[in-house]
Amino acid sequence: MTDDLAGTVAAAQAGDEESFRLLYRSLQPGLLRYLTALVGPDAEDVASETWLQISRDLSRFTGGEFRAWAVTIARNRAMDHLRRQRRRPALPVPVQALTDLAGDADTAERAGETIGTESALALIATLPPREAEAVLLRAVIGLDAETAGRVLGRRPGAVRTAAHRGLRRLAALLERRDATQPSDDERATPPRPRPTPRASRAEPADG
Repeated sequence: MTDDLAGTVAAAQAGDEESFRLLYRSLQPGLLRYLTALVGPDAEDVASETWLQISRDLSRFTGGEFRAWAVTIARNRAMDHLRRQRRRPALPVPVQALTDLAGDADTAERAGETIGTESALALIATLPPREAEAVLLRAVIGLDAETAGRVLGRRPGAVRTAAHRGLRRLAALLERRDATQPSDDERATPPRPRPTPRASRAEPADG
């Protein structure tokens, strides 16, 4: 957790409402994207439940990575929601775009530079669930591998590997997508009209 965020958390714990609003503005976009990947269109409802618990339990936060604490609450609320709905987590067609997809590896950087925000979540939806969630926690929430591992209950190395594999898959998907899209010249050139066959002249009637 950064020093600025640590000071904001401390002020919010002391009852400063503006500091709590700042925490909300800082974390809500990433949390909402993460929850969208887990629960789809119910993300806003689960995010509201998450912030209610954060507000209620903030005084008991004793330090460490605040983002990890908040995203753990969000993930628990999402899992509770899915259990109530009796369905497994899914990565749906995007209702909200991811931004600033990046990471440590070269493949992560290439994917982050190339991927379009409008299609990012749709591409991540094609990844295996473990890889998808690792990418989301690392790239969207901004957690390091060790912290993300604590959230997911996995070893840091496993999270790092899953995120790396996920980003490599994304890079490959992007390459295939780009290869199948028409070039700018092809898009700029209108298709030539097909010739219309001439109508045959009617033969005069006998007699």
